Amino acid sequence: MSEMDIYEVLKHLPQRFPLLLIDRIKECEPGRRILALKNVSANEPYFPGHFPYRPIMPGVLILESMAQAAGILAFRTLDQRPDENTVYYYAGINNARFKKPVVPGDQLEIEVLILGTKRGIWKFACTARVDGGVVAEAEILCTVRASGEDEQ
Repeated sequence: MSEMDIYEVLKHLPQRFPLLLIDRIKECEPGRRILALKNVSANEPYFPGHFPYRPIMPGVLILESMAQAAGILAFRTLDQRPDENTVYYYAGINNARFKKPVVPGDQLEIEVLILGTKRGIWKFACTARVDGGVVAEAEILCTVRASGEDEQ
């Protein structure tokens, strides 16, 4: 399956509103790459408090959208789905760069490539674009853990 609508996205991510930041998957090649979309609406819950007279999407949420796309790619690559005992964590963020603000009305296109996996840590190259122009880039590391595993 290449494309995924919101209902399939929800099956592959533990996040829910207001922190669900992926609306659709345009392309998914398990083991290789994913292309995801986030429609940035003026109704996003963070806009009233994040520069209310010139709202921009917070950079940390662009990074979160990258991590969520990467999570879907990882779960699809493993042919698994998260459940109530699954937690998907950041393990690191390297070389994050923000090149242009993302504003209401933009459609964020997130491309994620798998760079490798070692001892349960996945490494991804992520690029976010609006209208074909790069707005952010980062290399992220993520891991999947059973709930409570990190507390032992």
